[in-house]
Amino acid sequence: MGELLPLGTRSRTVEPLLRHVVGHVLRTTRADQDRTLADVAAVAGISVQYLSEVERGRKEPSSEVLAAVAGALGLRLVDLAARVHRDLVAHLKVTVDLTALPSGASLDLAQGGTAAPRDGQVLLAA
Repeated sequence: MGELLPLGTRSRTVEPLLRHVVGHVLRTTRADQDRTLADVAAVAGISVQYLSEVERGRKEPSSEVLAAVAGALGLRLVDLAARVHRDLVAHLKVTVDLTALPSGASLDLAQGGTAAPRDGQVLLAA
């Protein structure tokens, strides 16, 4: 799960939109519980269509809606925030000037990943 970048180039930070990550976390949590959109929407007090759009990252839900959906899934807001944080960290792409790496050097990244030159490219692995 790494990204190959040519040596002498700079990587750029690529972060997903928060609404996409929140939606993914909500959908994954719901699916892990084998629950339907209709079930969770009814418990949360919102429409199935709106929940579907939130899960697909098409809508920016209010804090009230987030609390209602999280509660319907048996989560506290802090649990939802922790899962969103985990997913954001997993998607984080490191910004580093790769031209500064000496030949044969490795760069230790957060979360135990490394970046090491290989065949004129650098593999960034998290």
